Amino acid sequence: MSHTKSLLIRGGRVVDRDGVREADVLIVGERIAAVGPDAAADAADAQILAADGRLVLPGLVDAHSHAEGAVFTPEVQRALLRQGVTTIIGGQDGVSYAPGDGAWASTYFAAINGPHPTYQGSGIAQLLASYDGAVPLNVAALVPAGTVRHEVIGGEDRPATADELAEMAALVAREVADGAVGLSTGLDYTPGIYADAEEIAALCRPLAATGLPYVTHMRGGYEDNSQVGIEEVGRIGLDAGVPVHISHFHTRADEAWRLMTLLAERGVDASFDAYPYTRGCSILGMTLLPPALNAMDPGEAAALLRDPDRRDQLRRDWFPGVDHNPSLGPEWPELITIAHTVAEEFAWAHGLTLAQVAARRGTDAIDAALDLLAASRLEVNVVMAVRDQRPVSDLGRLIAHPRHLGGSDGIFIGAHPHPRARGTFAEYLATYVREHRFLTWPEAARHLATGPADRFHLGDRGRVSPGYLADLALVDPEAVRPGATYDRPLALAEGIDDVIVGGRPVLAGGDLTGEHPGGGLRAAAPGSENRSPRRGDA
Repeated sequence: MSHTKSLLIRGGRVVDRDGVREADVLIVGERIAAVGPDAAADAADAQILAADGRLVLPGLVDAHSHAEGAVFTPEVQRALLRQGVTTIIGGQDGVSYAPGDGAWASTYFAAINGPHPTYQGSGIAQLLASYDGAVPLNVAALVPAGTVRHEVIGGEDRPATADELAEMAALVAREVADGAVGLSTGLDYTPGIYADAEEIAALCRPLAATGLPYVTHMRGGYEDNSQVGIEEVGRIGLDAGVPVHISHFHTRADEAWRLMTLLAERGVDASFDAYPYTRGCSILGMTLLPPALNAMDPGEAAALLRDPDRRDQLRRDWFPGVDHNPSLGPEWPELITIAHTVAEEFAWAHGLTLAQVAARRGTDAIDAALDLLAASRLEVNVVMAVRDQRPVSDLGRLIAHPRHLGGSDGIFIGAHPHPRARGTFAEYLATYVREHRFLTWPEAARHLATGPADRFHLGDRGRVSPGYLADLALVDPEAVRPGATYDRPLALAEGIDDVIVGGRPVLAGGDLTGEHPGGGLRAAAPGSENRSPRRGDA
């Protein structure tokens, strides 16, 4: 579908902060020109898109995505757009391609982010530019603190020296100046696990003048022991003078409400994302191996895992502690399902639990896991069930918290991935808006579009209002639903067939149009008259 000067969305129901109302939407160029009964009056030469009573929502923003490498593939583009997602925020959990040449992150997070197909730069500016004209949706990026630390210190388990801390802070300041939308940490991953609160606060200080957030996969757990991490998050935010955002905050709803109240009472400007599933997903090495092994070159780590003496040591000294994981416990072999392995000899294991893999091989789960990790050079990701399945009522109360923002934590690497990558936003709309009404449609627009657009300074996005950029999704409120399940994780969402980015249709009738109006989004400058983020190096 070719780009036209103007586009009229006719016969839709616009969702805005005041409710849902019948209104036409006129788009001229990349912006919304008019909303309401008069929109058609100025649309004599406009291309017409018949909404046929569908809801017109602002394009949804995935506040926690791992698609920054995979977004170049049409299958991933279609999967995101079919959920109404028009912007993703990458650089999560402290690990991504920039700053640096991307080699370390592409290896360490091979099973989460995968490689970037074209990036050969040195920082965020070049990373953002790689998306310009190459993708149909928008990509924003956080500065990943673990990558920053690795650039300066490597994978060493020690405090930063004063000079190293200054070098890291200068690197963060450069990336923020070049358009990053915040700073992220992953405090269960290496080398982020080695950074203390004082170091993290120092890296956050370049954000203070911008109002951009500190985003964290926090330390201390996400179950009933979440207060440990929350206390540290609050200290860092107050020390650095920055707002904070907690990644995949999946504690019980009552506990989440209590801890968010605690932060507010201490003067911390805090938000969080939480996806509407009870199972998690991460790399198997982070779940089952000591940090020192994860920090190694994958080939060296694989060799150690094959060594009988080292394996006996892990069995004796390390794995008893795995049984005390608050999410998994001693049932971990039955709760961990293989989502991705690069080892061809284990291709049959996709979709099986570690207990099932062990049974088929005639070993126990420890040997099955270590054999798999060694054969894959640690490139394994897994879906992790929990002992106590949370009901919709508890997840609904969590998602309904006013400081919740939509985030999928979507990982597109793997033959049997977590369904959250392809289903999160449709699941929000189908289960938590339409069926159980934890959110109204206007509240859904705020949680899934307006809120993250404001939080991460994405400019004139997140509202269906004149003057705003025309990133829009047409949603059939009765038909929208996720197709992906734990058993069929690759199925696409249904009920969102038309999506517009920058005024141009990128999804029509459920299929990609071939238009690439998306690109890298730079954070909008605070107080700027032009509140639109620049793209790439522009």
